[in-house]
Amino acid sequence: MRDARTLSETFVARLRQVLGDATPVALHEPEFRGNEWAYVKECIDTGWVSSVGKFVDTFEAKLAEITGARHAVAIVNGTAALEVALRLVGVRQGDEVMTPALTFVGTANAVVHCGGVPHFVDSDAATLGMDPTALESHLDRIAERTAEGWRNRDTGRRIAAILPMHAFGHPVDLDGLMRVASRYALPIVEDAAESIGSTYHGRHTGTFGKVGVLSFNGNKTVTTGGGGAILTDDAGLARLGKHLTTTAKQPHKWEFIHDAVAWNYRLPNINAALGCAQLERLGDFVRRKRRLAEQYAHAFEGVEGVSFVAEPPGTHSNYWLCALRLRSIDLEARDALLAAANDAGYHCRPIWTLMHKLPMYRDNPRADLAVAQSLEASIINLPSSAALADAGARASAAAVGGAR
Repeated sequence: MRDARTLSETFVARLRQVLGDATPVALHEPEFRGNEWAYVKECIDTGWVSSVGKFVDTFEAKLAEITGARHAVAIVNGTAALEVALRLVGVRQGDEVMTPALTFVGTANAVVHCGGVPHFVDSDAATLGMDPTALESHLDRIAERTAEGWRNRDTGRRIAAILPMHAFGHPVDLDGLMRVASRYALPIVEDAAESIGSTYHGRHTGTFGKVGVLSFNGNKTVTTGGGGAILTDDAGLARLGKHLTTTAKQPHKWEFIHDAVAWNYRLPNINAALGCAQLERLGDFVRRKRRLAEQYAHAFEGVEGVSFVAEPPGTHSNYWLCALRLRSIDLEARDALLAAANDAGYHCRPIWTLMHKLPMYRDNPRADLAVAQSLEASIINLPSSAALADAGARASAAAVGGAR
């Protein structure tokens, strides 16, 4: 008990060292110091606030330029973008999609929204994302070839896609996943919701699979308030994605001709205006978030019982959320640290509850999830807003001044 109390006290002290004494400190807050108000005001002044307008086009073009994708389609939110992306690669009613158990619920929900069944696989302790070795081993056991592709011999359902997620902005092992996907001829849909500004061997996340998806929720590195985007190099898929998210309406001066059951999922111009201003500052956001990560890594270096979660080798992470990992797999110890931090005014949180533990997914097919379970019991997210890097610099300067 004494050791636990000592670790909790040290944990809070190191948070204070990085973040200063001014509390409460939120987990992640948006920052609006650029052209946000000017662009949003232009939408209001001109009346172009809905799903048509120059900012939607500009936002899509900027996303393509930043990520290196040939096409970007702005969507109302990340989960909706995932749903459409899965449809674009051919996921049908009753198909299984290989997804990590350790992810935000939107990943699994999107599979269900398009009629599929999430099939949960384990994570890699180094990347926190889907483990290619574990995936391949599991597929080797359960997959059998049929005329329609691969089928799960245990359930009889078609295996339609692989859906990895880049946790906290840290890229997964994409080389490994692409190799497995190629062997099994399965499309990859990248859930890059948290990783705008992150790269894998110099290439932006969300551009390795057949399609990728970004999110711009209010707590993301770049926000449109609520929003998402589909990334793809396939012009045909991009056109279809835009068509299906615009109620499948055919161009006409006055007639309402729709040629498919589709969605009204286009991002409004007023949200895109906010996003355009945010994208102008993406580089600054990522630089400061990485500086905050360095401050955390330094502060917790040498603290017995915890380690800072660093970007995997060969990657450049946006550190959307910074995290600590307990060296012991202990939910009680994790929760004691969370309680101490939150009581002190520093909003820390655990990683997501594993998908197969949620009531709607308890009976879903799954592989062995030993690593994901250990990560769930040992990961703590730390306050990660870009502005906190400045607070950390001030706290460090104050500490040096006090020492003098």
